[in-house]
Amino acid sequence: MYVEYLSSYGYRMVEAEDGEAALKSAFELAPSLIVMDLTLPVLDGWEATRRLRADTRTAAIPVIALTGHTQEKHARTAREAGCSAFLLKPCLPEELLNAIQRLLPDYVGEAEDLGARREALAGLR
Repeated sequence: MYVEYLSSYGYRMVEAEDGEAALKSAFELAPSLIVMDLTLPVLDGWEATRRLRADTRTAAIPVIALTGHTQEKHARTAREAGCSAFLLKPCLPEELLNAIQRLLPDYVGEAEDLGARREALAGLR
């Protein structure tokens, strides 16, 4: 649902099935932004975010945690891992879009300028 919604705003989305695949895609593609589910198989989103922050190729990429973990300690741990924003599921697609727009303020939607595109890597299951 999020991928389809964000694609309609001109974001090119790449999905990853697990944390390791998300890291591999991030290192290869250097996306403008990453949406990270914190409960991923193989390598969880917290550790994947820590590894993104530790690598010079991806250290500056904003990461939005999108998760069903509702306790304040989960938000704190996500921020400590390096997440730029923390959103709870279920999350309306508009809320995610607003968070992305806050982190990528220079983005111009495809409807406004067909040549201007940003990429977002969705680490969502």
